[in-house]
Amino acid sequence: MADFPLGTPTGGILADDMGLGKTIQTLAMISQARTTNPGGPPFLIVAPTSVVPNWAHEAYRFTPDLTVVTLSDTLKKRGANLADTIAGADIVVTSYTLFRLDFDAHEANTWSALFLDEAQMAKNQRSKIYQCCRRLPAPMKVAITGTPIENNLMELWALLSITAPGLFPNPKQFKQLYAEPIEKLGDKELLHQLKRRIAPLVRRRTKEMVADDLPPKQEQVLEIDLHPKHRKAYETQLQNERRKILGLVDDIDKHRITILRSLTTLRQLALHAGLVDDTHASVPSAKIDALLEHLEDVVVSGHRALVFSQFTGFLRLVRDRLMYDGISYSYLDGSTRNRAEVIDGFKNGSAPVFLISLKAGGFGLNLTEADYVFILDPWWNPATEAQAVDRTHRIGQNRNVMVYRLLSHNTIEQKVNALQQRKAQLSSSVLDDGTTFGSTLTADDIRGLFD
Repeated sequence: MADFPLGTPTGGILADDMGLGKTIQTLAMISQARTTNPGGPPFLIVAPTSVVPNWAHEAYRFTPDLTVVTLSDTLKKRGANLADTIAGADIVVTSYTLFRLDFDAHEANTWSALFLDEAQMAKNQRSKIYQCCRRLPAPMKVAITGTPIENNLMELWALLSITAPGLFPNPKQFKQLYAEPIEKLGDKELLHQLKRRIAPLVRRRTKEMVADDLPPKQEQVLEIDLHPKHRKAYETQLQNERRKILGLVDDIDKHRITILRSLTTLRQLALHAGLVDDTHASVPSAKIDALLEHLEDVVVSGHRALVFSQFTGFLRLVRDRLMYDGISYSYLDGSTRNRAEVIDGFKNGSAPVFLISLKAGGFGLNLTEADYVFILDPWWNPATEAQAVDRTHRIGQNRNVMVYRLLSHNTIEQKVNALQQRKAQLSSSVLDDGTTFGSTLTADDIRGLFD
């Protein structure tokens, strides 16, 4: 304990793979603490807005003896103070947004502990929410996330600086001593040193460790050939974007928005030509055709499927096709108002297909009712795709899970997929031997995408 300044909070990171029951572990910890110290201050849980109702549901299910209060509006809208609102609560659950807006009230309150669900939301040390998490007075702080490192080691530093602020007190020193040598030079000695130092503070189980408790998962990549008209539109746009971007990559920071816009255009075009140019709206999408062929087999066999895409425009085209073919479905994206109702409708209903935008469904969902997953477009960070798959391949699933990744042949999608694999091979693991951390796109990465 010598590393921790007197009076600062201690805690750690619960970094189990997604789907292994971090919510239940947290509730069990709180329940045990309440048994030991009944009547103490409440425990504060901060979570993404979409996940707040799930905490209340899981607490009611697994710890019904605990009183849970969820905050869904600012105190100003409620017309009440925080003390009156949470009186008698064992657990208070709020969103990151409300926590930030009503921080002064939270800071003035007394808490037994702070739990940050999907704690990567606080990974940016320059953000307001990070500062709130750092400043909140609590004797223990725990970060809960299956992906404590999404892009670089400074994200891990940010979470450790919240939960164990005395361990690496200076971010510049951490970056110079650990982050840069490990990420840029692959310094294995420093990597092992870092792992030893954080080991007492990071608790992690991978799916391989609990393989006996999970059914098998089979993954397959389906390469789809574009329709000839689609191919012509794609190649034309590719040449235009290549000429524009290759002259900008030597100064990525200055032209990052332009570069990302071009990459996004090509990624959309690899899905459906009409997403980029309305004049191509009638051009067939071979990917939608291939998806429907597989979904028809899923439906006939009595299975259920989750279908993910990052592009809501493409999800809506898939939705239109499902309607045309008479296949019932549920639909969730960032604009869905009645999120909980839609999720419950799929869980308790009979629709065989659930269309979900990756952003809206990346965390906070337990959908073991499905046993097929279709990922319609690849993302830069493999962890994001893993989160989607783990909506169904998680504790509670009792069937084999089939995962299909659909890639448009000879397009940027294949390049993104190859980039994922290359990054995984080159990166060293900080948390365990199978988990990698990526980095932001480099000039060479971008050139490779346009080769």
